[in-house]
Amino acid sequence: MAGTNPRAVRIAGLIQRVVANALEKDIHDPRLRGVTITEVRVTNDMQQARIFWTIYGDKGREEGQKKRAAQALKQAQGHLRSKVGRTAGLRLTPQLFFVFDALQGHAAQVDDVLVVARKRDEELARLRENAQYAGDADPYKHKEEPVDSFDDDDNDFVIDFDDDFDDDEDFDLTIIMDDDESNDE
Repeated sequence: MAGTNPRAVRIAGLIQRVVANALEKDIHDPRLRGVTITEVRVTNDMQQARIFWTIYGDKGREEGQKKRAAQALKQAQGHLRSKVGRTAGLRLTPQLFFVFDALQGHAAQVDDVLVVARKRDEELARLRENAQYAGDADPYKHKEEPVDSFDDDDNDFVIDFDDDFDDDEDFDLTIIMDDDESNDE
């Protein structure tokens, strides 16, 4: 990937500029009108370059324009590779692969989802203005409220913390021997 090697990043930027400039000035194919190079990724060994492109087409005719532009890019691939080779001055010119960048379509879908979410938020804000609490306005217990329901005067259970278990009465140390064992001796 282009992000791991600084030289690959530099070459990717150079390829993007050269291909975009060539599409704009050198290649006069009407099928490539509206094609934009969005990103270039070069492998670390500089053998392959993936060129991501998108097209801004007429409404309702995007698919046809996309297919024609892909065909035109495939036909111009050799010319663009030689142009990149002359400009970059590399010993081996990377193979160019053109990949359609569907990011624009995904961005439009995300925008649509955000518009729907914004409308729902506005509707909830309007409903919240006239809303009332289902229970008390303050549902939390406070210190002056009784916490437990048992009677405090009933102290049946007492814990003796002063007992340190060192008395003889705390432990029964009598050894019980079976009658069978005492007869054996």
